[in-house]
Amino acid sequence: IQLMESGGGSVRSGGSLRLSCAASVFEDRTRYPTYCLAWFRQAPGEERSGVAAIDSDDQSTYLESAKGRFTVSQDRTARNTLSLQIDSLKVEDTATYYCAAAHSRYCNGWVVVGARFFHYWGQGTQVTVSE
Repeated sequence: IQLMESGGGSVRSGGSLRLSCAASVFEDRTRYPTYCLAWFRQAPGEERSGVAAIDSDDQSTYLESAKGRFTVSQDRTARNTLSLQIDSLKVEDTATYYCAAAHSRYCNGWVVVGARFFHYWGQGTQVTVSE
């Protein structure tokens, strides 16, 4: 499975960004009929932490800290992308954002297991929020 993030950048606090992840799971439905995709982020000096996940049944889950300002979605038609909409950006949202994939029909347990739940990772896209 290949993953490639895009859409990061520098933005003022209060603004919005939409991150995208091109995921090969969308292109080969026969090989990857089920999956769990997620967004994680990692700030300098901190551990990688989860943000939100979505599965092949289009069920999404969020970490408690991400509810309200983050929206995960997937477009399995022409664009074949996983997205993360971030609104009302805060300085503390500054981090490298990664998309991840797991061979799992559902995302159950990913909040507890964390990054170890996922087998594949993208290179990341940097988000920098300034005052």
